Amino acid sequence: MKIDLINATKTIGKAVILDDVTLSLESGRIYGLQGPNGSGKTMLMRLIAGLIQPTSGDVLIDSKRLGTDMDFPPSIGMLIENPAFLPNYTGLKNLELLASLKDEISIDRIRETLTRVGLDPDDKRRVRKYSLGMKQRLGVAAAVMEEPELILLDEPTNALDNKGVARIRDILREERERGALVVMACHDGEILRECSDEIFKVQNGRVEREGAI
Repeated sequence: MKIDLINATKTIGKAVILDDVTLSLESGRIYGLQGPNGSGKTMLMRLIAGLIQPTSGDVLIDSKRLGTDMDFPPSIGMLIENPAFLPNYTGLKNLELLASLKDEISIDRIRETLTRVGLDPDDKRRVRKYSLGMKQRLGVAAAVMEEPELILLDEPTNALDNKGVARIRDILREERERGALVVMACHDGEILRECSDEIFKVQNGRVEREGAI
């Protein structure tokens, strides 16, 4: 997969949220987004996901224009902002319901993915009883369980302890080895440097390539 943003600008009212962004992203690499709250990191991922459309400029997925040739990237998993699940169902049941939309993976894959992120697939607790860290793990599981070509993760280590952070770091590397294109926003500069092949600095809606790691 190759993603190209060409002079992509997003305005809301008179506010410029993303300002003339041009960049290229390729499969088999992890791209880190670094910047303060409100800098445009989340909006950039929403733009790539097709959740918002640019006011001007283009987003191309394998040379096809997002919003014209396709509504959304054909193979995507994402955790953007706070993960939302049905509170009265277990984590396993929530993922089963999500997976049923495409019907591409087995219950065994779902159970394996829960174990992979550090959750017990046989846990009978409802999601409303989950801690913030458990909900975050479930959000990561939902993003990666179908082995998508494109993975967008907004603060994936939020509310996690050291073991949880280490798991996410390993998962990111495994997804890259599988050939996924991963875009991750993270306040933790150490995690960004450890995991990213390339880091982009986002500031006031402008995106600048900080460099390869």
